[in-house]
Amino acid sequence: MSCRPRPRPGVPTLRSGPSWAAWSTPCSGESRRGDPGSARTVTWLESPCPWNEVPKLLVYEEPGWGCHCRPEEERRRLLQGTGVPEAVEKDLANIRSEYYSIVLPFMEAHPDLFSPRVRSLQLYHQLVALVMAYSFQEPLEEEDEKEPNSPLMVPAADILNHLANHNANLEYSPNCLRMVATQSIPKGHEIFNTYGQMANWQLIHMYGFVEPYPDNKDDTADIQMVTVREAALQGTKIEAERLLLYERWDFLCKLEMVGEEGAFVIGREEVLTEEELTTTLKVLCMPAEEFREFKDQDGWGDDKREEDSLTITNIPKLRASWRQLLRNSVLLTLQSYATDLKSEQDLISNKEVYAKLSWREQQALQVRYGQKMILHQLLELTS
Repeated sequence: MSCRPRPRPGVPTLRSGPSWAAWSTPCSGESRRGDPGSARTVTWLESPCPWNEVPKLLVYEEPGWGCHCRPEEERRRLLQGTGVPEAVEKDLANIRSEYYSIVLPFMEAHPDLFSPRVRSLQLYHQLVALVMAYSFQEPLEEEDEKEPNSPLMVPAADILNHLANHNANLEYSPNCLRMVATQSIPKGHEIFNTYGQMANWQLIHMYGFVEPYPDNKDDTADIQMVTVREAALQGTKIEAERLLLYERWDFLCKLEMVGEEGAFVIGREEVLTEEELTTTLKVLCMPAEEFREFKDQDGWGDDKREEDSLTITNIPKLRASWRQLLRNSVLLTLQSYATDLKSEQDLISNKEVYAKLSWREQQALQVRYGQKMILHQLLELTS
Protein backbone atom coordinates (compact mmCIF):
# COMPACT_ATOMS: atom_id res chain seq x y z
CA MET A 1 0.00 0.00 0.00
CA SER A 2 1.28 3.42 -0.86
CA CYS A 3 0.13 6.55 0.89
CA ARG A 4 2.44 8.99 -0.82
CA PRO A 5 1.19 12.26 -2.25
CA ARG A 6 1.00 12.38 -6.00
CA PRO A 7 3.24 14.87 -7.82
CA ARG A 8 1.69 18.07 -9.03
CA PRO A 9 -0.11 17.72 -12.37
CA GLY A 10 1.82 19.09 -15.31
CA VAL A 11 5.34 18.52 -14.04
CA PRO A 12 7.81 15.84 -15.11
CA THR A 13 8.22 12.93 -12.78
CA LEU A 14 10.15 9.70 -12.78
CA ARG A 15 8.57 6.35 -13.19
CA SER A 16 8.51 4.72 -9.78
CA GLY A 17 6.64 1.53 -10.58
CA PRO A 18 8.05 -1.99 -10.73
CA SER A 19 8.64 -2.06 -14.48
CA TRP A 20 11.57 -0.10 -15.86
CA ALA A 21 12.19 -1.85 -19.18
CA ALA A 22 13.22 1.30 -21.02
CA TRP A 23 16.18 1.70 -23.36
CA SER A 24 17.96 4.76 -24.66
CA THR A 25 20.20 4.78 -27.71
CA PRO A 26 21.52 8.29 -28.34
CA CYS A 27 23.67 8.74 -31.39
CA SER A 28 26.24 11.39 -30.65
CA GLY A 29 27.05 14.57 -28.83
CA GLU A 30 27.73 15.26 -25.20
CA SER A 31 25.56 16.13 -22.22
CA ARG A 32 26.94 16.74 -18.76
CA ARG A 33 25.52 17.29 -15.33
CA GLY A 34 28.38 17.53 -12.93
CA ASP A 35 27.67 20.56 -10.77
CA PRO A 36 27.08 20.16 -7.01
CA GLY A 37 23.34 20.48 -7.56
CA SER A 38 23.25 17.33 -9.61
CA ALA A 39 24.70 13.96 -8.85
CA ARG A 40 25.36 12.32 -12.17
CA THR A 41 27.57 12.98 -15.15
CA VAL A 42 26.66 11.25 -18.39
CA THR A 43 28.99 11.45 -21.37
CA TRP A 44 27.81 10.44 -24.82
CA LEU A 45 30.55 9.16 -27.10
CA GLU A 46 30.56 9.45 -30.88
CA SER A 47 29.21 6.15 -32.19
CA PRO A 48 26.63 4.65 -34.54
CA CYS A 49 23.43 3.45 -32.88
CA PRO A 50 22.65 -0.24 -33.41
CA TRP A 51 21.46 -2.00 -30.26
CA ASN A 52 24.64 -4.03 -29.86
CA GLU A 53 26.67 -0.80 -29.64
CA VAL A 54 24.92 0.43 -26.49
CA PRO A 55 27.90 -0.30 -24.17
CA LYS A 56 30.14 1.91 -26.32
CA LEU A 57 27.79 4.85 -26.00
CA LEU A 58 27.77 5.27 -22.30
CA VAL A 59 30.37 6.28 -19.78
CA TYR A 60 28.48 6.54 -16.51
CA GLU A 61 30.15 8.50 -13.72
CA GLU A 62 28.78 9.42 -10.31
CA PRO A 63 30.49 12.37 -8.64
CA GLY A 64 27.61 12.65 -6.19
CA TRP A 65 25.57 10.09 -4.34
CA GLY A 66 24.45 7.47 -6.86
CA CYS A 67 22.50 5.40 -4.34
CA HIS A 68 22.05 2.32 -6.53
CA CYS A 69 25.77 1.88 -6.99
CA ARG A 70 27.04 2.55 -3.46
CA PRO A 71 27.80 -0.26 -1.04
CA GLU A 72 24.90 -1.30 1.14
CA GLU A 73 26.87 -0.60 4.32
CA GLU A 74 27.40 3.04 3.36
CA ARG A 75 23.76 3.57 2.48
CA ARG A 76 22.63 2.13 5.78
CA ARG A 77 25.23 3.98 7.81
CA LEU A 78 24.41 7.40 6.39
CA LEU A 79 20.70 7.03 5.68
CA GLN A 80 19.38 4.74 8.40
CA GLY A 81 15.84 5.70 9.33
CA THR A 82 15.26 7.89 6.26
CA GLY A 83 13.58 5.23 4.13
CA VAL A 84 16.20 5.46 1.37
CA PRO A 85 18.00 2.12 1.98
CA GLU A 86 14.70 0.24 1.87
CA ALA A 87 13.63 2.04 -1.31
CA VAL A 88 16.94 1.23 -3.00
CA GLU A 89 16.68 -2.44 -2.01
CA LYS A 90 13.25 -2.63 -3.62
CA ASP A 91 14.57 -0.93 -6.74
CA LEU A 92 17.48 -3.34 -7.05
CA ALA A 93 15.19 -6.33 -6.56
CA ASN A 94 12.81 -5.01 -9.23
CA ILE A 95 15.65 -4.33 -11.66
CA ARG A 96 17.15 -7.77 -11.14
CA SER A 97 13.78 -9.49 -11.56
CA GLU A 98 12.98 -7.53 -14.70
CA TYR A 99 16.41 -8.16 -16.19
CA TYR A 100 16.25 -11.94 -15.83
CA SER A 101 12.55 -12.32 -16.68
CA ILE A 102 12.23 -9.84 -19.57
CA VAL A 103 15.43 -8.17 -20.74
CA LEU A 104 17.84 -11.11 -20.85
CA PRO A 105 15.37 -13.46 -22.62
CA PHE A 106 14.72 -10.72 -25.17
CA MET A 107 18.44 -10.24 -25.84
CA GLU A 108 19.02 -13.98 -26.08
CA ALA A 109 16.18 -14.23 -28.58
CA HIS A 110 17.92 -11.62 -30.77
CA PRO A 111 21.61 -12.62 -30.82
CA ASP A 112 22.09 -10.69 -34.07
CA LEU A 113 21.41 -7.47 -32.14
CA PHE A 114 22.80 -8.30 -28.70
CA SER A 115 26.16 -10.03 -28.45
CA PRO A 116 26.95 -11.97 -25.24
CA ARG A 117 29.22 -9.18 -23.97
CA VAL A 118 26.30 -6.75 -23.62
CA ARG A 119 24.12 -9.16 -21.63
CA SER A 120 25.04 -7.70 -18.29
CA LEU A 121 22.97 -6.93 -15.20
CA GLN A 122 25.47 -4.22 -14.27
CA LEU A 123 25.01 -2.53 -17.64
CA TYR A 124 21.25 -2.77 -17.23
CA HIS A 125 21.58 -1.07 -13.82
CA GLN A 126 23.37 1.82 -15.52
CA LEU A 127 20.83 2.11 -18.31
CA VAL A 128 17.91 2.06 -15.88
CA ALA A 129 19.60 4.73 -13.74
CA LEU A 130 20.10 6.88 -16.83
CA VAL A 131 16.50 6.60 -17.99
CA MET A 132 15.11 7.10 -14.50
CA ALA A 133 17.23 10.20 -13.86
CA TYR A 134 16.71 11.90 -17.21
CA SER A 135 13.29 10.84 -18.47
CA PHE A 136 10.00 12.66 -18.28
CA GLN A 137 6.61 11.18 -17.59
CA GLU A 138 3.47 12.82 -18.89
CA PRO A 139 0.97 13.05 -16.03
CA LEU A 140 -2.44 11.47 -16.25
CA GLU A 141 -5.24 13.93 -16.93
CA GLU A 142 -7.15 12.79 -13.86
CA GLU A 143 -6.09 11.17 -10.63
CA ASP A 144 -7.26 7.64 -11.21
CA GLU A 145 -5.93 4.12 -10.86
CA LYS A 146 -4.74 3.76 -14.45
CA GLU A 147 -1.19 2.68 -15.17
CA PRO A 148 1.18 5.67 -15.38
CA ASN A 149 2.37 6.82 -18.78
CA SER A 150 5.67 5.42 -20.00
CA PRO A 151 8.79 7.56 -19.49
CA LEU A 152 10.03 9.70 -22.37
CA MET A 153 13.59 10.71 -23.21
CA VAL A 154 13.52 14.32 -24.42
CA PRO A 155 16.87 15.80 -25.53
CA ALA A 156 17.56 19.32 -24.23
CA ALA A 157 14.47 19.26 -21.99
CA ASP A 158 16.46 17.45 -19.31
CA ILE A 159 19.22 20.04 -18.91
CA LEU A 160 17.46 22.11 -16.24
CA ASN A 161 18.13 21.50 -12.56
CA HIS A 162 15.43 21.20 -9.92
CA LEU A 163 14.37 23.51 -7.11
CA ALA A 164 11.25 23.35 -4.98
CA ASN A 165 10.97 27.13 -5.46
CA HIS A 166 11.41 26.80 -9.21
CA ASN A 167 10.97 29.59 -11.74
CA ALA A 168 9.87 27.52 -14.75
CA ASN A 169 7.45 24.70 -15.52
CA LEU A 170 7.20 22.07 -18.20
CA GLU A 171 3.92 22.09 -20.12
CA TYR A 172 2.76 19.14 -22.20
CA SER A 173 0.93 19.39 -25.52
CA PRO A 174 0.16 16.75 -28.17
CA ASN A 175 3.06 17.84 -30.35
CA CYS A 176 5.69 19.27 -28.05
CA LEU A 177 6.91 20.11 -24.57
CA ARG A 178 7.23 23.75 -23.55
CA MET A 179 9.37 25.11 -20.76
CA VAL A 180 7.53 28.19 -19.54
CA ALA A 181 8.79 30.72 -17.01
CA THR A 182 6.49 31.10 -14.01
CA GLN A 183 8.05 34.40 -12.98
CA SER A 184 10.40 37.05 -14.30
CA ILE A 185 13.93 35.63 -14.58
CA PRO A 186 16.73 38.24 -14.67
CA LYS A 187 19.44 37.91 -17.28
CA GLY A 188 22.23 35.60 -16.17
CA HIS A 189 20.13 33.79 -13.55
CA GLU A 190 19.68 30.04 -13.74
CA ILE A 191 16.37 28.62 -14.94
CA PHE A 192 15.10 25.93 -12.58
CA ASN A 193 12.56 23.29 -13.46
CA THR A 194 10.65 21.18 -10.94
CA TYR A 195 10.84 17.39 -10.94
CA GLY A 196 7.68 17.29 -8.83
CA GLN A 197 6.79 17.82 -5.19
CA MET A 198 9.63 15.73 -3.87
CA ALA A 199 10.98 15.36 -0.36
CA ASN A 200 14.73 15.27 0.13
CA TRP A 201 14.73 11.51 0.65
CA GLN A 202 13.05 11.13 -2.74
CA LEU A 203 15.50 13.51 -4.41
CA ILE A 204 18.54 11.67 -3.09
CA HIS A 205 16.99 8.32 -3.95
CA MET A 206 16.03 9.23 -7.51
CA TYR A 207 18.60 11.88 -8.46
CA GLY A 208 21.42 11.81 -5.93
CA PHE A 209 21.12 15.35 -4.54
CA VAL A 210 19.06 17.25 -1.97
CA GLU A 211 18.14 20.83 -1.16
CA PRO A 212 19.78 22.04 2.06
CA TYR A 213 17.50 22.80 4.98
CA PRO A 214 15.24 24.79 4.96
CA ASP A 215 15.11 25.35 1.19
CA ASN A 216 12.97 22.34 0.27
CA LYS A 217 9.44 23.43 1.13
CA ASP A 218 8.20 20.02 -0.08
CA ASP A 219 10.29 18.04 2.40
CA THR A 220 8.48 15.38 4.41
CA ALA A 221 9.00 12.85 7.17
CA ASP A 222 7.35 9.44 7.25
CA ILE A 223 5.79 7.66 10.18
CA GLN A 224 5.43 4.03 9.22
CA MET A 225 1.89 2.79 9.70
CA VAL A 226 3.09 -0.26 11.60
CA THR A 227 4.92 2.10 13.96
CA VAL A 228 1.59 3.63 14.99
CA ARG A 229 0.28 0.12 15.58
CA GLU A 230 3.34 -0.66 17.71
CA ALA A 231 2.84 2.54 19.72
CA ALA A 232 -0.80 1.60 20.31
CA LEU A 233 0.18 -1.92 21.38
CA GLN A 234 2.53 -0.48 23.98
CA GLY A 235 -0.51 1.05 25.64
CA THR A 236 -2.31 -2.28 26.07
CA LYS A 237 -2.08 -4.15 29.38
CA ILE A 238 -3.99 -7.40 28.96
CA GLU A 239 -4.47 -9.92 26.16
CA ALA A 240 -8.06 -8.85 25.52
CA GLU A 241 -6.91 -5.29 24.83
CA ARG A 242 -4.23 -6.51 22.43
CA LEU A 243 -6.73 -8.69 20.56
CA LEU A 244 -9.14 -5.76 20.28
CA LEU A 245 -6.37 -3.56 18.95
CA TYR A 246 -5.53 -6.10 16.24
CA GLU A 247 -9.23 -6.21 15.38
CA ARG A 248 -9.21 -2.44 15.01
CA TRP A 249 -6.11 -2.66 12.80
CA ASP A 250 -7.69 -5.32 10.59
CA PHE A 251 -10.72 -3.08 10.19
CA LEU A 252 -8.48 -0.18 9.13
CA CYS A 253 -6.88 -2.49 6.57
CA LYS A 254 -10.35 -3.35 5.28
CA LEU A 255 -11.06 0.37 4.92
CA GLU A 256 -7.75 0.63 3.00
CA MET A 257 -6.50 3.25 5.42
CA VAL A 258 -3.38 1.35 6.50
CA GLY A 259 -1.05 -1.34 5.20
CA GLU A 260 2.01 -3.20 6.38
CA GLU A 261 4.32 -1.21 4.08
CA GLY A 262 2.45 2.11 4.10
CA ALA A 263 3.51 5.36 5.72
CA PHE A 264 1.83 8.47 7.04
CA VAL A 265 3.48 11.44 5.34
CA ILE A 266 4.05 14.60 7.38
CA GLY A 267 5.05 17.81 5.64
CA ARG A 268 6.42 20.98 7.14
CA GLU A 269 3.04 22.72 6.97
CA GLU A 270 0.51 19.93 6.46
CA VAL A 271 -0.21 16.25 6.91
CA LEU A 272 -0.24 14.92 3.37
CA THR A 273 -2.07 11.73 4.40
CA GLU A 274 -4.60 13.51 6.60
CA GLU A 275 -7.55 11.19 5.95
CA GLU A 276 -5.55 8.03 6.60
CA LEU A 277 -3.93 9.31 9.79
CA THR A 278 -7.14 10.89 11.14
CA THR A 279 -9.10 7.68 10.62
CA THR A 280 -6.32 5.58 12.15
CA LEU A 281 -6.07 7.71 15.29
CA LYS A 282 -9.84 7.75 15.64
CA VAL A 283 -10.29 3.98 15.27
CA LEU A 284 -7.37 3.05 17.51
CA CYS A 285 -8.37 5.49 20.26
CA MET A 286 -12.18 5.30 20.33
CA PRO A 287 -13.91 3.42 23.19
CA ALA A 288 -14.66 -0.25 22.55
CA GLU A 289 -18.43 0.18 22.30
CA GLU A 290 -18.04 3.10 19.90
CA PHE A 291 -15.71 0.99 17.78
CA ARG A 292 -18.26 -1.84 17.61
CA GLU A 293 -20.90 0.57 16.35
CA PHE A 294 -18.46 2.18 13.94
CA LYS A 295 -17.45 -1.23 12.60
CA ASP A 296 -21.06 -2.36 12.18
CA GLN A 297 -21.63 0.71 10.00
CA ASP A 298 -18.47 -0.04 7.97
CA GLY A 299 -16.99 3.29 8.97
CA TRP A 300 -19.98 5.36 7.91
CA GLY A 301 -22.24 7.57 9.96
CA ASP A 302 -19.53 9.26 12.00
CA ASP A 303 -19.48 12.99 11.32
CA LYS A 304 -16.05 14.54 11.27
CA ARG A 305 -15.63 17.19 13.92
CA GLU A 306 -13.69 20.35 13.13
CA GLU A 307 -11.50 19.85 16.19
CA ASP A 308 -10.45 16.46 14.78
CA SER A 309 -9.04 18.03 11.61
CA LEU A 310 -5.43 16.94 11.31
CA THR A 311 -3.86 20.14 10.06
CA ILE A 312 -0.53 21.14 11.57
CA THR A 313 -2.05 24.15 13.33
CA ASN A 314 -4.90 22.05 14.72
CA ILE A 315 -2.80 19.20 16.15
CA PRO A 316 -2.57 20.81 19.64
CA LYS A 317 -6.40 20.84 19.72
CA LEU A 318 -6.76 17.10 19.06
CA ARG A 319 -8.20 14.83 21.70
CA ALA A 320 -5.64 13.93 24.36
CA SER A 321 -5.63 10.23 23.42
CA TRP A 322 -4.95 11.08 19.77
CA ARG A 323 -2.10 13.42 20.66
CA GLN A 324 -0.55 10.83 22.96
CA LEU A 325 -0.65 8.07 20.35
CA LEU A 326 0.77 10.40 17.71
CA ARG A 327 3.51 11.53 20.09
CA ASN A 328 4.46 7.96 20.99
CA SER A 329 4.59 7.11 17.29
CA VAL A 330 6.96 10.02 16.64
CA LEU A 331 9.22 8.93 19.50
CA LEU A 332 9.41 5.40 18.09
CA THR A 333 10.17 6.81 14.64
CA LEU A 334 13.04 8.91 15.99
CA GLN A 335 14.54 5.78 17.53
CA SER A 336 15.04 4.35 14.03
CA TYR A 337 17.79 6.91 13.30
CA ALA A 338 21.37 6.27 14.37
CA THR A 339 21.84 9.84 15.64
CA ASP A 340 19.72 12.46 17.39
CA LEU A 341 18.71 15.94 16.27
CA LYS A 342 21.30 17.74 18.39
CA SER A 343 24.13 15.79 16.76
CA GLU A 344 22.87 16.85 13.33
CA GLN A 345 22.47 20.48 14.44
CA ASP A 346 26.03 20.55 15.78
CA LEU A 347 27.41 19.28 12.46
CA ILE A 348 25.42 21.71 10.33
CA SER A 349 26.11 24.75 12.53
CA ASN A 350 29.88 24.10 12.59
CA LYS A 351 30.88 25.24 9.10
CA GLU A 352 34.46 24.05 9.45
CA VAL A 353 33.43 20.52 10.44
CA TYR A 354 30.63 20.45 7.86
CA ALA A 355 33.04 21.41 5.07
CA LYS A 356 35.22 18.41 5.91
CA LEU A 357 32.37 15.98 5.33
CA SER A 358 32.28 14.22 1.99
CA TRP A 359 29.64 15.21 -0.55
CA ARG A 360 27.59 12.10 0.23
CA GLU A 361 27.86 12.69 3.98
CA GLN A 362 26.60 16.26 3.56
CA GLN A 363 23.66 15.18 1.42
CA ALA A 364 22.68 12.39 3.81
CA LEU A 365 22.97 14.77 6.76
CA GLN A 366 20.55 17.20 5.11
CA VAL A 367 18.03 14.38 4.55
CA ARG A 368 18.20 13.24 8.17
CA TYR A 369 18.12 16.76 9.57
CA GLY A 370 15.10 17.84 7.54
CA GLN A 371 13.11 14.78 8.58
CA LYS A 372 14.00 15.15 12.25
CA MET A 373 13.03 18.82 12.25
CA ILE A 374 9.55 17.85 11.03
CA LEU A 375 9.26 15.07 13.60
CA HIS A 376 10.42 17.32 16.45
CA GLN A 377 7.87 19.90 15.38
CA LEU A 378 5.24 17.18 15.85
CA LEU A 379 6.63 16.44 19.30
CA GLU A 380 6.17 20.08 20.27
CA LEU A 381 2.63 20.16 18.88
CA THR A 382 1.61 17.00 20.75
CA SER A 383 3.20 17.89 24.10
